[in-house]
Amino acid sequence: MSGFVRPAELDEISSEIEGAKLDEEEQFKRKKEQAKRELHEAFMARDVHPDVVERVNNAVRIAARLGNHQLEVLTFACSYCNDGGRRINNLLPDWPTSLEGFAKRAYELYERELKPLGFKVTAQVVSYEGGVPGNIAMYLKW
Repeated sequence: MSGFVRPAELDEISSEIEGAKLDEEEQFKRKKEQAKRELHEAFMARDVHPDVVERVNNAVRIAARLGNHQLEVLTFACSYCNDGGRRINNLLPDWPTSLEGFAKRAYELYERELKPLGFKVTAQVVSYEGGVPGNIAMYLKW
């Protein structure tokens, strides 16, 4: 006789909405993980740019004109290191052995080309996520 909605129907509506929200959150999470994997794969496959000499020379000249004696040349996730950034975070002298992918190729270029000229490279953890190292920055110094 009554045309009012029943509590059971309201529960069903709420359940459908909650389910849709959970599905949306799960889809967002999957997309985020996929983007993270793609970024990691791109970093691991990336090679040193063919114009590296010109790019480095321009960058260090600009930095020197600004009175700087170092330049941040690369940032990447600690998870891209084979030890999760532990050696860099603990300032261990063998930290370059933890590098992988593009960071390793960039460091090898430094060793081969820039170190003999008197440049130095350092790396440090520059962010923490939940108390764990998040990102690393590499600096070229002179």
